[in-house]
Amino acid sequence: MGPMARNSRSDGGGGKGVVAAARRPEVRLPPLVPYDGEGLEPDGDYDGVRFEGVDLADGAGPGARFMDCALEGCGLDRTKLVRARFIDSVLTGVRGVGTDLAGASLRDVEVVDARLGGVQLHGAVLERVHVRGGKIDYLNLRKARLTDVVFEGCVLSEPDFGDAQLVRVEFRDCVLKRADFSSARMDAVDLRTAAELDIARGVERLAGAVISPLQLMELAPAFAAQIGVRVEA
Repeated sequence: MGPMARNSRSDGGGGKGVVAAARRPEVRLPPLVPYDGEGLEPDGDYDGVRFEGVDLADGAGPGARFMDCALEGCGLDRTKLVRARFIDSVLTGVRGVGTDLAGASLRDVEVVDARLGGVQLHGAVLERVHVRGGKIDYLNLRKARLTDVVFEGCVLSEPDFGDAQLVRVEFRDCVLKRADFSSARMDAVDLRTAAELDIARGVERLAGAVISPLQLMELAPAFAAQIGVRVEA
C-alpha cells in the first residue's frame, strides 16, 4: 500500500497565507437553447446550448467548442471529445466510462457531482476549473497542465498526475486514493485539507506542495524510504 494521510484540519507551520489560493471560475450562463439532438459533430460549435439528460454515448465531437453551455445529467460513455474546448460552462451530474478528452481545454468550467470512470484528459489544459462532489475513477491527467483548479468534496480513485504541471491547485475535503504524482511539477499545491491523502507513487514530487503536520507524520516513512533512511526501533 502507498503512504496515506488523513486530514488534520491544521493550517500547517507557516500559516494559510503562505499558499497562493486558486482562482475559481465565475460562470454566469446566459439564457440557453435546448440541444437539437442531431448528434455531436467534429469541430462543432455549441454556443449557449443546454444539453439536458442527453445520451451522448459513443458520440464523436473532436475539436468541438462548447461556450456558455450546460450539460446536465448527460451520458458520456466512450464519448470522443479529443481536443474539445469547454469555456464558461457547467457540467452537472454527467456520467460515463471511457470518455476521451485527451488534449482538451477547460477554462472557467464547473464540474458538479460527476460520476465518471477512465476519463482521458492526458495532455489537457485546465484553467480555473472547480470539480465539486461526485466520484471519478482512474482519471488520466498525465502531462496535463492545471492552473487554478479546485477539487472539492469529491473522490478521486487512482488519479494519474504523472508528468503533469500543477499551479495553484487545491484539494479541499477531497479523497485521493492511490494517487500517482510521478514526475509531476507543483507550485502552490494545497493538500492540507484533503480528507484522505493516499499516494501510490511520486511522494518525492511533493516539492512545491503544502501539507499539514499530521500528513507529514503519516508520510514520513515514505519520505525516509525515498532518501534511503532506515527507521528502526
